[in-house]
Amino acid sequence: MKIGELAQRAGVSVRALRYYEEQGLLSPERTPSGQRRYTEDTVEVVRLFQQFYAAGLSSRAIAALLPCVNNGRTTATQRRMLRAERDRLADRVEEMTHTLRRLDQLITAADNHGGTAHSHSSRTATSTVAS
Repeated sequence: MKIGELAQRAGVSVRALRYYEEQGLLSPERTPSGQRRYTEDTVEVVRLFQQFYAAGLSSRAIAALLPCVNNGRTTATQRRMLRAERDRLADRVEEMTHTLRRLDQLITAADNHGGTAHSHSSRTATSTVAS
């Protein structure tokens, strides 16, 4: 498939695909006229890249993990990196879960007060969020 079709199907821009190629993450075949050609499997690989980027992995980290994605085999170094990234994400999930609980508390408090905020309860809510 051509680059535009891949971009549409994977939900990314053509520019992002070119960036992935510059970073060594994608290496499409080329037609005799120089057009990029991608396989069907590339759609899922690009979606995985998007998930990795959204989770905070760098291009360098993704490139280091690419052999794992391509063949399912890992070196000891790659497994350490996978575990470290997993632990980092687990910490972020825990922090976000804590923040979600705090927001739920604020929403419940606001609902219980009929949505009206008094200056005292506003200060209390702000200090609750900050702690």
